[in-house]
Amino acid sequence: MSSALEDQARRPAVFFDRDGVLNMDIGYLFESHKLVWIDGAREAVKAVNDMGYFAFVVTNQSGVARGLYEEAHVQQLHDWMADELGKIGAHIDAFEYCPFHPEGTVERYRQISHRRKPAPGMINDLLKRFPVDAERSFLVGDQPTDIAAARAAGLKGYLFSGPNLETFVRPLLLVG
Repeated sequence: MSSALEDQARRPAVFFDRDGVLNMDIGYLFESHKLVWIDGAREAVKAVNDMGYFAFVVTNQSGVARGLYEEAHVQQLHDWMADELGKIGAHIDAFEYCPFHPEGTVERYRQISHRRKPAPGMINDLLKRFPVDAERSFLVGDQPTDIAAARAAGLKGYLFSGPNLETFVRPLLLVG
């Protein structure tokens, strides 16, 4: 049984899928000049921050396994996104990505991974690293695999189909 102090230290989290939720899904995005934010995406992250929630990104990046770009490109894009969010006083607490795919062309990335959604590995890893109140946490994704990953990790999952992420997320923050 956890103590009241431990419960107090725990915070809810919002787990965001990246492509199709935070930014337009153009397929195998790795260049910042091609990133187009979804309407309200930056403001949604700021709302999550302002409510005291953790903000996480969990994204499959099979383009690495397919040889289309390197892990360094994913990290550079995430750094750029973090800088852009910082301009409005928003932040992501952790970016997690899975570079693996069982049909990859790059041998070291050609594998089944417990971190690739719909598996819950990225979410579970974050739940271990951060003091997250899972009961009050949720994931926002745009694909059934995102929702499946959330459920497998014991979280609520919400399917986002547009048009404005802030409008979608704000009422969910009040439900928790």
